[in-house]
Amino acid sequence: MESTSGAARTEPVDLTALFSDLVRLEIELWERVDRRLRRDHDLPLTWFEPMQVMDRVADCRVADVAEQLSITVGGVSKLVDRIERAGWCGRAPNPNDARSSVLVLTRPGRKVLRAARRSCDHELEAQLRPAVSPSRLASFAATVRDLRRHLDAEPAMAS
Repeated sequence: MESTSGAARTEPVDLTALFSDLVRLEIELWERVDRRLRRDHDLPLTWFEPMQVMDRVADCRVADVAEQLSITVGGVSKLVDRIERAGWCGRAPNPNDARSSVLVLTRPGRKVLRAARRSCDHELEAQLRPAVSPSRLASFAATVRDLRRHLDAEPAMAS
């Protein structure tokens, strides 16, 4: 049956299939960007992500990285230990709370992060831009942001 308003009918979305596609997309992109960062900078993507948070959050704490990346404080603490052992970050006394420390990128950490950002950008450009038009990519980015904001605003449901 055709709509009399002239608007195209939208078929219902299979949310389970959408979820599966989103998960697979994330995994496939993660693997490609990780491979590029390891090859170009000997930097795993699991370190790149927390380092980006350390760089953009003033007086960054482990809890800030955990919140920004939606992972556990314990997981972040282990990651930071590894990044610190590599010489790319350090811990300094927190000027706002003597009971905690802040995470600070070292000079070599800032240098590798700058270079790794360029590699990450190039890899994402190569993987995403040819796949869809700029307007569809912008729409997808806006949709993902809206969905993340919605999930952030909603408390997690207990099982």
